[in-house]
Amino acid sequence: MMKQMKTLLIAAALFLGVNQVANAQAKTAHVDVSEIMMKMPAMLDAQKQLEKLSTTYDADYKTMVEEYQNKIKKYDAEATTVSDKMNEERSKEVQDMQKRIVDFRDNAQKELQKKEQDITRPLIEKVRASIQKIGKAKGYQYVLNSAELLLADGPDITADVKKDLGF
Repeated sequence: MMKQMKTLLIAAALFLGVNQVANAQAKTAHVDVSEIMMKMPAMLDAQKQLEKLSTTYDADYKTMVEEYQNKIKKYDAEATTVSDKMNEERSKEVQDMQKRIVDFRDNAQKELQKKEQDITRPLIEKVRASIQKIGKAKGYQYVLNSAELLLADGPDITADVKKDLGF
């Protein structure tokens, strides 16, 4: 009887120990966030908007540069036929144009970056919420971005997140 009790206690201890090890292992999955973001219809639309805005800025910038270059050619050609005072005024005008061009370029870049952040932030949040929803629904404690993993050998929920997002 004592021997059976000892065996039962050992079996119970082993079962509890194995159960503790199983509970200590967290359920983990991975997802390819960049793939989702690149194929997300709303992100593709956002990229088109940004490209259109960028094209507009580029055209305006090129027009300003051409105007600047034409003025320089004209002023260089006329430099010997006008007064020193006129050349100084023209030089100041060219420097002002140069500054406006640089300011335009810098402001355009800042506006593009801000627009990109404004457009993409809600999309990123939508993807993050979907990942959390799918991860919790499937019982995962951790969902890792597979782009940052050296080995992604566990469950991949990328397709589930795409389906949840409607594409």
